[in-house]
Amino acid sequence: MIVYSSSVAEFKEAVDDNKIAANIEASYIEKLGKRPTVSEWRAWNNSMQFMERVIRNSKVADDCGVMIEYNIPSTSKRIDFVIAGKDDNQDDHFIIVELKQWQEALATDKEDVVLSSINGSLRETTHPSYQAWSYRQFMYDMNAAVYSRGVKGHSVAFLHNYKEKNPEPLKAEQYRKTVQEAPLFFSHEMRQLQTFLYKYVGQGKGMELLYEIENGKIVPSKSLIDHVHALFEGHSDFVLLDEQKIAYETIISLAKKQDTKKTIIIKGGPGTGKSVISMNALGGLLRSKLNTKFVAPNASFRNVMVEMLTKQSSKSKMRTKSLFMGSGSFVDSQEDEFDVLIVDEAHRLKGKGTYMYKGVNQIDDIIKSSKVNVFFIDDNQRIRPNDIGSLDEIKRIAAERHSLVYEYSLTSQFRCSGADGFLNWIDDVLRIRETANYSGWDRETFDFRIYESPHEVYEATQEKQASGCKARMVAGFAWPWTDKGNANGEVDDVIIEEHDFRMPWNGRAIQGAWAIHPDGVHQVGCVHTTQGLEFDYVGVIIGNDLKYNPETDEIVADYNEYKDTTGKKGMKNNNQELTRLIKNIYKVLMTRGMKGCYVFCRDKELRDYLLTRLGKAI
Repeated sequence: MIVYSSSVAEFKEAVDDNKIAANIEASYIEKLGKRPTVSEWRAWNNSMQFMERVIRNSKVADDCGVMIEYNIPSTSKRIDFVIAGKDDNQDDHFIIVELKQWQEALATDKEDVVLSSINGSLRETTHPSYQAWSYRQFMYDMNAAVYSRGVKGHSVAFLHNYKEKNPEPLKAEQYRKTVQEAPLFFSHEMRQLQTFLYKYVGQGKGMELLYEIENGKIVPSKSLIDHVHALFEGHSDFVLLDEQKIAYETIISLAKKQDTKKTIIIKGGPGTGKSVISMNALGGLLRSKLNTKFVAPNASFRNVMVEMLTKQSSKSKMRTKSLFMGSGSFVDSQEDEFDVLIVDEAHRLKGKGTYMYKGVNQIDDIIKSSKVNVFFIDDNQRIRPNDIGSLDEIKRIAAERHSLVYEYSLTSQFRCSGADGFLNWIDDVLRIRETANYSGWDRETFDFRIYESPHEVYEATQEKQASGCKARMVAGFAWPWTDKGNANGEVDDVIIEEHDFRMPWNGRAIQGAWAIHPDGVHQVGCVHTTQGLEFDYVGVIIGNDLKYNPETDEIVADYNEYKDTTGKKGMKNNNQELTRLIKNIYKVLMTRGMKGCYVFCRDKELRDYLLTRLGKAI
């Protein structure tokens, strides 16, 4: 969607008449149904004056096309400015211009990341050239009107208030390749930008190209398909086994026949390979040239999946990350806008009133927005009152949307060294559900221990990490979380006084990648940074939010000891439901290890109960 478009002649006239910001605002309200922010209006009023001067002095033809605030399809991103036209050879070109009102910036040691003053304080943000490049790459990857016709795209960053320094931080060596891909133009380089524009679009005739870009079909290009295929090829973490392969082929077969709306539900407990199937399905459906997105409510899970796939430059990550979306992204999507939406961790989908979510029901958003939708769920991994992604709810909404439902169950688990018995034992011990497995599992296949102190759990996980295994410490929400001044986990929030034990929660700076970041071993993860992921060994601290009452033989939640404000909302007089949710949290945490799980219980009665049950395990 283009918020505002016109010919160059009309654009120059609107600026001359001092109407450009008002014209963009009127179109913004009409197209988006809301008013722009004051800062957006000021940016238009300021930056468009500079762009008009550049365009007028460049002497490009009046019938070049201009679009302002081009909303990249299927994203919330908007491109500041695009000009389209023909060169001397009558070839079609478009130029993306990323506009910045910056006056200074600082370099960082992170690839394509800089520091800039935003709202009065220095913050990390992507390099302007990287932003411009990423928008152009999206057009090449997903817009059929661009890649099928061989349209030539270019991208630049124009910092019209910025006086170049010597040395210039934005041109530091770590940014050299990115700046080559998308040149930077500072306040004194308007003539150079004029020359650049005239070279590629000077001969005009750009309005038709703008129309084609706006209406181009959003389908993955062969280049993107090849890129994703190369990421999966030979990746041992994503090899399909047994029933996983059957589920995968079922998804591909049903999705390719886009004859009617379909909802595919894949049910499976921890370790059954839901994420392996979902990731493979993403690759397989893209290879089938279907407009497919991978959806997950948990940002940490999405980030780790991208990191696991790429492990390369930020540019490779950007191309891959564009295929991953949050579950709240589809409120304003059109009916059947996507061919397929794959929803992993669907049990964490949210309803009305969730923070930052403007819709009513994310399940409905997703089914509405896609011809085929695939939900991977485990009803026993819902951990908050606003987690609405149950089997029954998905089927109910599918029926309302006239979507045919297909169900498939995964029964074999490949985590916990294949010890299905351990998972059943956990269900039975935590009283999540009754199972036939009261006695236990083959102890040689999975190392489960209960320790007397948190230090022992920490030492055991550190020992495993040092031996080359992947190990992490995790805990339930029985401790508060310090926000201010704690971006890197500087504050030891997880404190157990009676054992003189203290550790920080996972820091916000690496929260999205805590599970794979080197610093993660020195921080305590939570269910939000671990759900859907796996380690070789996991150390679990069960806090005072879950206790055992020997008189009633019940495991119960302690409302006052549970520190997740959102997770306990409306639960003060519903301890039965709160207990169910907290048990689910600890089940998730205790089933993250493939080879072993080490546990410390702060509540002595619960520890004794678990030790008794463990003693009976064969």
